[in-house]
Amino acid sequence: MELQNKATALWSNFLNVKMVQIRTFHMTWFAFFSCFFAWFGIAPLMSVVRDELKLTPDQIGWAIIGSVSMTIFARLFIGWLCDRIGPRKSYTWLLILGSLPVMGIGLAQTFETFLLFRVLIGCIGASFVITQYHTSVMFAPNVVGQANATSAGWGNLGGGVTQFVMPLLFSVMVVGFGFSEAVGWRLSMIVVGTIIFLIGIGYYFLTQDAPDGNFDDLRAQGKLEAKKKVTGNYMHALKDGRVWVLFVIYGACFGIELTVNNVAALYFMDYFDLTLVTAGFVAASFGLMNLFARTLGGIFGDNFGSLWGLRGRAFWLFMCIFFEGCALMVFSQMHVLFLALPALIVFSLFTQMAEGATYSVVPFINKKALGAVAGVVGAGGNAGAVLAGFLFKNVIDWSEAFFILGIIVTVASFLAFLVRFSPEQEEEEKANFVEANIETLRARADKSMGELEEALALIEKRNRNASIPAQ
Repeated sequence: MELQNKATALWSNFLNVKMVQIRTFHMTWFAFFSCFFAWFGIAPLMSVVRDELKLTPDQIGWAIIGSVSMTIFARLFIGWLCDRIGPRKSYTWLLILGSLPVMGIGLAQTFETFLLFRVLIGCIGASFVITQYHTSVMFAPNVVGQANATSAGWGNLGGGVTQFVMPLLFSVMVVGFGFSEAVGWRLSMIVVGTIIFLIGIGYYFLTQDAPDGNFDDLRAQGKLEAKKKVTGNYMHALKDGRVWVLFVIYGACFGIELTVNNVAALYFMDYFDLTLVTAGFVAASFGLMNLFARTLGGIFGDNFGSLWGLRGRAFWLFMCIFFEGCALMVFSQMHVLFLALPALIVFSLFTQMAEGATYSVVPFINKKALGAVAGVVGAGGNAGAVLAGFLFKNVIDWSEAFFILGIIVTVASFLAFLVRFSPEQEEEEKANFVEANIETLRARADKSMGELEEALALIEKRNRNASIPAQ
């Protein structure tokens, strides 16, 4: 069943939070931002943690791998959960339960306990799937690519913001309040966990599952498939080869972003002799590109879709991944900061555009199992990060590891040509696209007509007042 009353415009209604679609859009990107911030909150403080817990390079490598490994399973599960109970309840529970290990990592006294909490924190990375799911059910085909890309991109900003905010928060704890470094990084994580918990409560009260109501109500009205069909649809989606192609492709873009978020601060400290705060600011430039880069990927995905249909979206995805791989190889060979930084920014641009391009394709793979597709593809990002993490765990030069990843990403880009759609689906989605655009034009025409009527009424009132003789 197709959900109705999806929003056909994003930017023209951007501040109209009375619309449930727009309110949900803002809540979901902010929730994802907070989760991403918490997920990688410990990464820019790893040099302090390394000194206190006396971690070896091998143990740091395991921490990097652990931080993204659990997310694979969490994303697979959360996609099924969204189809079953809806994104509103799914996000609420994820935020509330996910806040516990974020605060709990402050209790770590050994490598084993630190690794345990680092793995558990990775569960909140499943928030990405709910974010993409929620915007997909709220927005029509003509804008779903940019809605998905913007909500995810602004959420991913958390990975960049945390790179400089956490060192500053740590400095406030140590310098401002006089705590020791060992206590400062722990208190910083407790603050972040508390914020995540409060956002979870807010999400429940400020959003709803779909434009016409929550899933429980829609099922009672016969507007949504029964819960018992969710698992069957999920298994059917897993048999679709295109889902697994996108799984690999997303590992080649989002997986790389996760890896860079984990290692960037240490990389610039160790290879460019930067301080903790300076390395954090440089590393943050990679994540901060999410402010617009992922949105660009979604916008161009929608534009390619309007010109060449679903195959146009797939071709745009190929272009983004291909140039991401080339840019990563270039970045790996930069050994002075004034060359490495611009190379990092260009690499970041294509990486995040590729992520937006991927999720401009995802909503069209299987609408009956949207959660399954979003979850599996999202899990691919973390699977890619786990595999990439082993390169940084081994005793090889990190610049060499980046070069190897660049080659892998470039080769993976050609898989995008395997994402194909039947002629019937191409025609159906073309019709849906046109219909959504017509709705947008009708809404603009109604708004213009209303403004014209108001203007004519004001003119008539002015003329009427002018014709009244002065007393």
